[in-house]
Amino acid sequence: MHLSQLRLRDFRNYARLDAEFGPGFHLFLGRNAQGKTNLLEAIYLLATLRSFRGVTSSQMIRHGQKGYFVGGEAVSVTHREIKLYWSARERKLSLDGQPIRRLSDFVGVFRAVVFCSEDVQLVKGPGSRRRRFLDLLLAQTQPGYLATLQRYAAALRARNALLKQRTTDGAALESFGHELVRSGEELMRSRLSLIPRLAPIVGGAHRKMASTKEELAISYQPAVEGDFGLALKRSEARERALRTTVVGPHRDELQLLIDGQPAAHFASEGQKRTLAIALKMAQADFITACVGSAPVLLIDDIMGELDLHRRSGFMPLLQRTHASQSQVFMTCTEENWPSEMSRELNRWQVEGGGLRRA
Repeated sequence: MHLSQLRLRDFRNYARLDAEFGPGFHLFLGRNAQGKTNLLEAIYLLATLRSFRGVTSSQMIRHGQKGYFVGGEAVSVTHREIKLYWSARERKLSLDGQPIRRLSDFVGVFRAVVFCSEDVQLVKGPGSRRRRFLDLLLAQTQPGYLATLQRYAAALRARNALLKQRTTDGAALESFGHELVRSGEELMRSRLSLIPRLAPIVGGAHRKMASTKEELAISYQPAVEGDFGLALKRSEARERALRTTVVGPHRDELQLLIDGQPAAHFASEGQKRTLAIALKMAQADFITACVGSAPVLLIDDIMGELDLHRRSGFMPLLQRTHASQSQVFMTCTEENWPSEMSRELNRWQVEGGGLRRA
């Protein structure tokens, strides 16, 4: 899979951009604050409809404009044209000229995995980061998972809204509780079955990256013990007091241990960064194994953060992506790439919201 075209209108610092890319390695070179990361953000937006920087859509509009447009053509077995427009008043998403009504009809059309400095939050950040990591991976590889997740989220929002009311409608609360249990049990089964398949891939990537012999353990910790419906019933008094749903997969945790200790609290910053990169490497390899084609890799200026050992552990993933005729997009302020790969790079100069071949 690769992105053959990228079109931007009033996106970040790009008033207008029309670019074409082939498979292989693409290096975006330029000084800071010129728009390199904005290009990766736009590509990731085409895959997931969200920014990897954790910002809202309104923050991606070019200053002084009303909305932005991002379009592209994804090539795998077929060519798929993606168009996305967002403004405060209007939102449009189309695939091959047809409007997309359900997000589940879109996710998986174009797959991308991003590597950036924010990834360390996968290890030391809140549990919601790790749940989102699992959910995105399952949404990209398991048909029907996203629809189940959306049903659960809708039931959770409705149920929490009822709990916040001064007088709670018991019948409505029970009805939304039934949907919460139905969809929640599906989510937990999918997450539980994912971990035994994902953990060895993460472990293998971590061994290649870690500078010392560390024992990594990954486990899924569901917030519900035993029967979900029964747990929900037993928590009713707490829920009414706290005015929110206190049990369910929205509180699950992905536990990461290094040498038997929680990585978030006991690992060094270097260990956390290594583990975060290993998780992302495993995400890319897992997608490839499930769907038969490698996702596009987006690497935002992290090569300078890696020492020689960790960089050598990272290289096989890039080489596999290259061999599969997929793409890697990288940003750098200077060429700090291994010399043996320099001849294979497509170099692009980024300056002031403009892009040209270097």
